[in-house]
Amino acid sequence: MNWSLAFEPLLSWEWLAVILVPIALLALAGLVFRQRGAWLRVTALAALAAALINPVLLDEEREPLKSVVALIVDRSQSQDIADRQAETDAALAGLQQRLARFPQFEVRVVEAGRADAADDRTQTRLFGALDTAFRDVPPSRVAGAVMITDGQVHDVPAGAEPFQAPLHALITGDEGERDRRIRFENAPRFGLVDKPLQMTYRVIASDGRQGPVEVRVSINGEPVSTERAAIGQPMLLDIVVPNAGRNIVELSIPDEDGEITDTNNRAIAIVDGIRENLRVLLVSGEPHAGERTWRNLLKSDASVDLVHFTILRPPEKQDGTPINELSLIAFPTRELFVEKIDDFDLIIFDRYQHRDVLPILYYDYIAEYVEKGGALLIAAGPEYAGEQSIARTPLMSALPAMPSGLVVEQAFYPRLTDLGQRHPVTRGLDGSASEPPHWSRWFRLVGIDRPEGEVVMKGPEDRPLLLLDRKGEGRVGMLLSDQGWLWARGFEGGGPHVQLYRRMAHWLMKEPELEEERLVASGRGMTLDVVRQTMSDDPGPATVISPSGKVLSLPLASSQPGVFTGSAEVGEIGLYQVGNGDLSALAHVGPVNAPEFADTISTGEVLRPVTEASGGSVRRIASLTGVSLPGIVPVRSSANAAGSDWIGLRTTDDSVLKSVSRVPLFGGFFGLGLLLLALGSMWYREGR
Repeated sequence: MNWSLAFEPLLSWEWLAVILVPIALLALAGLVFRQRGAWLRVTALAALAAALINPVLLDEEREPLKSVVALIVDRSQSQDIADRQAETDAALAGLQQRLARFPQFEVRVVEAGRADAADDRTQTRLFGALDTAFRDVPPSRVAGAVMITDGQVHDVPAGAEPFQAPLHALITGDEGERDRRIRFENAPRFGLVDKPLQMTYRVIASDGRQGPVEVRVSINGEPVSTERAAIGQPMLLDIVVPNAGRNIVELSIPDEDGEITDTNNRAIAIVDGIRENLRVLLVSGEPHAGERTWRNLLKSDASVDLVHFTILRPPEKQDGTPINELSLIAFPTRELFVEKIDDFDLIIFDRYQHRDVLPILYYDYIAEYVEKGGALLIAAGPEYAGEQSIARTPLMSALPAMPSGLVVEQAFYPRLTDLGQRHPVTRGLDGSASEPPHWSRWFRLVGIDRPEGEVVMKGPEDRPLLLLDRKGEGRVGMLLSDQGWLWARGFEGGGPHVQLYRRMAHWLMKEPELEEERLVASGRGMTLDVVRQTMSDDPGPATVISPSGKVLSLPLASSQPGVFTGSAEVGEIGLYQVGNGDLSALAHVGPVNAPEFADTISTGEVLRPVTEASGGSVRRIASLTGVSLPGIVPVRSSANAAGSDWIGLRTTDDSVLKSVSRVPLFGGFFGLGLLLLALGSMWYREGR
């Protein structure tokens, strides 16, 4: 029962003052001048005032509110080390059991570190979870919080107001843990392909030991070198960027006896390879309608340095004009095809025929250039079928087909072959999905015999139109028509000449994205995406190895001809190994070198300043017999909240009003009788 006195005046306080103040002054004047019956007048005035003010005695029934206790449970990946997860589960169950004995506490459990977003898994953010737990709780009802964690918390507030209730931290893990880790100090984001790139890294030991350690360096999963690093010292690393696009540089150190984890024994850097300008040599025969098609395309590509020669003055057109009087530039054959031939990434012969401009020996140099890894494209016209065809030179060893001598002169739609529908050069060409294709016709095709390599486009009567072949370490392409310029000029609506020509050129120059057999893996949030390019009908499932060594099979489904894809939600941040057939790929899921694994030693020093500022405590719970939990003691807000073997949680005085009982003190017949008695006594005394 909670008794209290309240006033419910019958009139407003202003009117009460108007009525009672003059009467009170008269009554006081009677007392001062000792008039007869003055005390009776004061008593009558008091009775009248009490009747008008109407005092009421209230009896309130209240229900006390509970104080809210938050149990913040660290479920981040660093808690998976050793027995920390088991210690966490045991501590959580023990705290819930002990808090259940106190009816004045409401317990809220918030688990942090298992969010769906990758960014939320890279750090242990317990204070964000703490704010969430008390978002709807007034400060007077906050009893305190207990964090169960390894102590590596990354969102500890700095310079802010301390938590306004006791904050206690129970630390999992063993004291005296040892760990060794490696990290990149400086890792450039971009690098030139086939050029050296300098990086720096550091090996750190938790126990402060010194000495050398072996560091294995891998790029895209392939070992490239082994370095010796001094622990604790910044070390230089020189690598060569192997490929255009994404390259994964991995540093790893061997496991050491007694280490709590080897998760941070690897460091990852992602370097985007950028090609220096590709050098292309374009040699055109006599001028023709489509001569500038290749030139305009290659000149518009900012990544290409083009050297273009057109043979305007073959030997049979010599007229005796002195060289110093000619405005034409002499064809520097020796410089291009002997001295600097290896500097070119691609050589294109556009309707070129052998007319003694190039010495016969130079064709052998070109064939050797292809065998050693060069790229050659033949854009054939009627000359390829003639007596002066370059197929009748030593270059024939590098060509995928010999001319049959036939030139087909008829209208036809270029079409993709079955291989062409899957090949990256021709797959999905704009307009290829309809029948007939949604592009213009061509009117000439050069016939060939016994084609080698892959026929990806065909002409009339299924004759080969575009061939792609590998010779030794190099590549050769052959386009058996000179009618591509019709697409460029917009004849009958034109066609995808830029798309086709550019893909051809870049496939010949070994662009990774245009490889027929390719496996690509990438991380998207906490999703692992796998893309498999293949010329086969079914590559089968991909095998995925997680950072912790778990193996899973990922089915791949066809998304378009020649492309199979698969995705999987994963729970670990780190480097995944993906394999399919003879191909393998690496993918890093989640942010690179996340803080969650930067330091895995359990500690209480990170949380100690903020817990002590709140009146709480930090203590380890691991013991020889299992988990040792402190006792729980309810305390007042001003009392000490921590002891050697106990932790305190605040109780609240807040309550909820359930009902009120009213007892008027000057109402009803009792009040009326008392008032009449006072007034009657005053009148009786005045009458005598």
